[in-house]
Amino acid sequence: MNSSPDFSKGLLPAVIQDASTLQVLMLGYMNEEAYLKTQAENIVTFYSRSKERLWTKGETSGNFFHVKNILLDCDQDTLLIQVDPVGPACHTGADTCFNTSNQDNAAWLDYLKHIIRSRKGASADTSYTASLFQKGTNKVAQKVGEEAVELVIEAMSDNDELFKGEAADLVFHLLVLLEDRGIGLEEIVKLLQQRHAK
Repeated sequence: MNSSPDFSKGLLPAVIQDASTLQVLMLGYMNEEAYLKTQAENIVTFYSRSKERLWTKGETSGNFFHVKNILLDCDQDTLLIQVDPVGPACHTGADTCFNTSNQDNAAWLDYLKHIIRSRKGASADTSYTASLFQKGTNKVAQKVGEEAVELVIEAMSDNDELFKGEAADLVFHLLVLLEDRGIGLEEIVKLLQQRHAK
């Protein structure tokens, strides 16, 4: 984050979002002290208006919010904090404070896309993904083909677990191939949306 929050306006709203699912989990408020503590510890701390003190989410329940990213809006008076939540967000036991489910994890593919992208220029001995990139487009494309064939074979069997495993392998290698070609997953989603609109 390049600029700093403007606490001269008082408490700032902090929208908490699951970094993987992109679901909004809750809304809290921060003063400067809560913000600095959150930054220092990478665990979300709010200023509780009812308790009139700093309150670390999960201090009693253990349901902490581990910070992945902090974004500031254009007016520097609202925070969007992307987190990896431990347990439910709401004190009622619900996934979110808006009583919505946080189980839709398809957005996690975007998170995976960024992990894959971060390994594109890495040394081949640091990860399997980096080693694929080092082998070049032909090898990555070949892996996609192999995984597609294995998925088709498993589709003919009655073993759902093996089928799901091969489907995951195919999706992963397809994401690597897209990144290798410099094509973002969002471009494929946009194409699917355009086709759906027809």
